[in-house]
Amino acid sequence: MTLFEGSLLVANAPLKWHPRLARMASTASPLLAADGGANHLARIGLRPEKVIGDLDSISTSARAWLGEPSMLHLPDQSRTDLDKAVAYAFDEMGVERLTVLAALGGRTDHDASNLGLLARLAMGERLVFEDVGQRVLALIGEAALLAAPGEAWSFWTFDPAVRVSIDGVRWQVRDADLSAGTTPSISNEATGEEIRIQATGGAVVVARHYR
Repeated sequence: MTLFEGSLLVANAPLKWHPRLARMASTASPLLAADGGANHLARIGLRPEKVIGDLDSISTSARAWLGEPSMLHLPDQSRTDLDKAVAYAFDEMGVERLTVLAALGGRTDHDASNLGLLARLAMGERLVFEDVGQRVLALIGEAALLAAPGEAWSFWTFDPAVRVSIDGVRWQVRDADLSAGTTPSISNEATGEEIRIQATGGAVVVARHYR
């Protein structure tokens, strides 16, 4: 079994602790939480190094158990707690890569905001949303991503001006508009062990759906 070695941030969408995800959290360094994400970690007895956000979602019991030194109160209401926590991880802690759990699968508006953040930052494999069934990232430019034959992959943009080309999938894409509201590539299929993507003019969001 390969242990997870890297930085992990737990957000506040619903989270079921699949054993793989719990193992990731138990070996992550640093381990961080975006506000109510600390409640998820407290359920399995893990203490994050920092809890970042406006701190209106963390439970009283979790906050008491973790202690005030681990709280980082950032009350700026113009930004989401996930935005604040991601910025803190990269800008203040200097992490190179960050995996985020519980970023998706909650309220629709929160999901939309979190996907928008992912696309705005477009950091490729340096910033990924992970859950038991999928891995989501956003990128600009060229990238080659590991795949497994037969896996479902989806691709979309939030801007119709972005042009995307994709190789290594059953339905290849050539310099296409994949805007979410019109022509996304949903449930495409990996044909080999690598998918090659090129996005020009902005970011493409990429979702790998595990088999």
